[in-house]
Amino acid sequence: MSEDPNRATAAAILPLVGGAGNVTSVAHCMTRLRLGIRDRSLVHDEALRALPAVMGVVEDDTYQIVLGPGTVARVTPELERLVEQARSHPQPPPEPAPTPLAATTAEQLADRGAALKARQKARNATTGKLFLRRIANIFVPLIPALIGCGIIAGLSGLLTNLGRLPAAVPALTALASGFMSLIAVFVGHNTAKEFGGTPVLGGAVAAVIVFPGVTHITAFGQHLSPGQGGVLGALAAALLAVQVEKRCRAVVPAALDVLVTPTVTVLVTGLVTVFGLMYVAGEVSTAIGTLATWLLAHGGAFAGFLLGGLFLPLVMLGLHQALIPIHATLIQQQGYTVLLPILAMAGAGQVGAALALYLRLPRNRSLRRTIRSALPAGLLGVGEPLIYGVSLPLGRPFLTACVGGACGGGFIGLFNQLGDTVGSTAIGPSGWALFPLVKGGQGLATTLVVYALGLAVGYLTGFLATYFFGLGKQQRADLNAAPDPGAEKGTEAGDGPQPAPRPAAAPPVTLTPP
Repeated sequence: MSEDPNRATAAAILPLVGGAGNVTSVAHCMTRLRLGIRDRSLVHDEALRALPAVMGVVEDDTYQIVLGPGTVARVTPELERLVEQARSHPQPPPEPAPTPLAATTAEQLADRGAALKARQKARNATTGKLFLRRIANIFVPLIPALIGCGIIAGLSGLLTNLGRLPAAVPALTALASGFMSLIAVFVGHNTAKEFGGTPVLGGAVAAVIVFPGVTHITAFGQHLSPGQGGVLGALAAALLAVQVEKRCRAVVPAALDVLVTPTVTVLVTGLVTVFGLMYVAGEVSTAIGTLATWLLAHGGAFAGFLLGGLFLPLVMLGLHQALIPIHATLIQQQGYTVLLPILAMAGAGQVGAALALYLRLPRNRSLRRTIRSALPAGLLGVGEPLIYGVSLPLGRPFLTACVGGACGGGFIGLFNQLGDTVGSTAIGPSGWALFPLVKGGQGLATTLVVYALGLAVGYLTGFLATYFFGLGKQQRADLNAAPDPGAEKGTEAGDGPQPAPRPAAAPPVTLTPP
């Protein structure tokens, strides 16, 4: 019987990160395996990048190995199992990983991309950007539920429109809506956990926001309504709860802590929430929804052009994480976020740019191998291999890819302006992976066609801009003349035992933070 490929991938990764003794935590998000590492010097980056299942590695607050959607959710439990087994039965430390082959052009580009990523990470380590990163960490664990419920909601709507299985529609609607009706509780729980408080207390103070009984409470001359303030209110309430809890623990005697601290935390924070935060956060949430609707209704093409073109630079600056609560607010208010399909066009521009480079550099077999290996992930919205392994290290192709994203975003924005709204019922996926989550103001078929045409515009514009303007004459000549290990042996691309070089990774172009 052949070995499970997910178990094999986990078994290959573990010794390259220093073994079980060097791993302090194991978790995952949409595309990345996130590891807590005790001794960074024991990690073999290049050997990890050379593994067939690995798309790249990123060093952030955790050590992150990019495996792609689906794969990461299967490899993570296998790795956790191996770590537990190794700790129960200690083994001698593994031999150091073999050094990779001599650098090729693609590997040099990957190294350059890694250096760019490291410099940008240092620039992004400001107080404000680190705070945004922590806010993103609150919502990343919620993405699988958002995706699952979003797809179920789409299926329910499709069955309703077709008049099929009417008895099943109410059940599907309940499954899709149950999580969204309580998302404030999950946001409160994760916020307290992220900022050092007791998670269940964060969830408890956020739960008052969705409690039906708040209709009997009056604040600012108005009766409250369940869900008022949404995820922003839950976020604010949980942040306040963390501060109240920490101050209580600093002054309350240890013998009374278990009774006094939780009570004071929930009481003080809960009262502030119902008599202040719910109203204020509700007004802010309403303003966000109104502004997004107005912006795309009156300046859709221009707004889409700017958002699609500037999204990748926003990722580079670490500012894209500020959009995650906005997406969640729009989904809670309107059932979908109109911003995500526009931002997804940035990935389409990257794919088009990569295809142009593939055709423009016929003699650079190493770079063409890298592009071939990264394109499937790019089509599914995982953009880090193409960005940091191909376009950004080359310079100008990164800008022409942004042009493709701008044109695709402008196309989607134009149709939003004309009334054919295109949105996503969840955050996280982009590219082709977003199709099951697409929803809009018109029929499903129309919405899918508009989104597909937007991707096509992004692909085509990114391709043409890169093909004609992405490389200077001398740069193209240098890249086409670059030596290739296989060329000396007379082999074609993909022949022989050489592993394809793996590009370095960086924060994803989709809104699922690493």
